[in-house]
Amino acid sequence: MADKGCLKRLQKEYHALCKEPVPQIVARPLPNDILEWHFVLEGSIATPFEGGYYYGKLKFPSDYPFKPPSISMTTPSGRFAPHKRICLSMSDFHPESWNPMWSVARYAHNDIPR
Repeated sequence: MADKGCLKRLQKEYHALCKEPVPQIVARPLPNDILEWHFVLEGSIATPFEGGYYYGKLKFPSDYPFKPPSISMTTPSGRFAPHKRICLSMSDFHPESWNPMWSVARYAHNDIPR
């Protein structure tokens, strides 16, 4: 069960993404579990991924934002192994790099490779 602060934060982040969507990315929590979000990335123009759609998952710990989420891709892309956690500075692979001020929108804008 998620902490009250975690639930409030994730709800706030979801509403912010609905209000100001990130180009080429859609991210939504599961209807019955706000700790698990699914996302779709549209492949960037002029890259080998152009024209593709890539599905993935963010799993938030119950004490988010004090600990980072895990990130995994579902769609095979040749870059990441499907269903395996991705090693990024803002993921649970590197909790020492995590900043509680970061948000789901930050992942989408800056760190999830496309």
